[in-house]
Amino acid sequence: MLRSVVALPKAHLHLHFTGSMRIGSVHDLARKHGLSLPDALRTSWPPQLSGADERGWFRFQRLYDAARHCVQDESDLRRVVREAAEDDATEGSRWLEIQVDPTTYAARLGGVTPTLEIVLDEARSASDDLGIGVGVIVAASRMRHPFEARTLARLAARHVGEGPGAVIGFGLSNDERRADTRDFAPAFSLARRAGLPSVPHAGELLGPRAIGETLDTLAPTRLGHGVRSVESDEILHRIVDGGVALEVCPGSNVALGVYATAAQVPLRRLVDAGAQIALGADDPMLFGSRLADQYRSAREDHGFTDGQLAELARSSVRVSFAPEGIKKQTLADIDAWLSADPA
Repeated sequence: MLRSVVALPKAHLHLHFTGSMRIGSVHDLARKHGLSLPDALRTSWPPQLSGADERGWFRFQRLYDAARHCVQDESDLRRVVREAAEDDATEGSRWLEIQVDPTTYAARLGGVTPTLEIVLDEARSASDDLGIGVGVIVAASRMRHPFEARTLARLAARHVGEGPGAVIGFGLSNDERRADTRDFAPAFSLARRAGLPSVPHAGELLGPRAIGETLDTLAPTRLGHGVRSVESDEILHRIVDGGVALEVCPGSNVALGVYATAAQVPLRRLVDAGAQIALGADDPMLFGSRLADQYRSAREDHGFTDGQLAELARSSVRVSFAPEGIKKQTLADIDAWLSADPA
């Protein structure tokens, strides 16, 4: 008998705010605000996606924007945060780091500052109520001007802290084929001076060269994705030797066509190379898979034993930005999960 991956205590470090939405909640909010949704979000979910070319990414972004537009007021914003926390708590997460770009909601909620403050306030409230700590990563977008990233870095710096309901990191998301990573270095420098770790995306749609540029210019503590580091021994060694953790999201990799099947995701090779790994769900709203599914894939597609799954969970906790008390308790609970009778 196998132990339940849902019961396995873990940390979830790669979850986007919009991408965390329950598809049922997207439908509810669309009805609430009298909005129509694309068929791919109504009758043929989860959608068939591809990130292999500009057309495929445009379709992905169109669906993302349609869901984002359903979040129109404060109660909607709070609902997304709370439901994300509820869903992760149900799947065994003891700590969640949710990533948000407040500029994408600011026009409807009075600006970037009140938008972020609502997210932070609900993260604190959900943490108090649900037994899961929720920290917030502020993320700039590669699709917008780098000056806007500096504005977000300054905003994030005003709310930096430890524990639930605080800004705990600064990221960079969206299509990594767009813009020049070096242009965002000043924003990340501002964030680091405020004490915020760097957690940019790199190495999913682009390969080792893009990862190397990110390592050189943004000084990441963790990389969102980074799976394509396996294409270069030099880059993979830099990641391992530099202690840069990877947020690996197999469901995303397959849904966007980076790998044809879950078995092709190089999870085992990364682990064997000594990389610090945290599995993530990325955008369950569009990919149709959540965090527990990534652990199931590790077991079913890569042959990870319960002991190895426990070590993946430990790694997610160690490389998280959770307070030490939460880390210590979660690691102890992982040990208890592994020592318990599978039956």
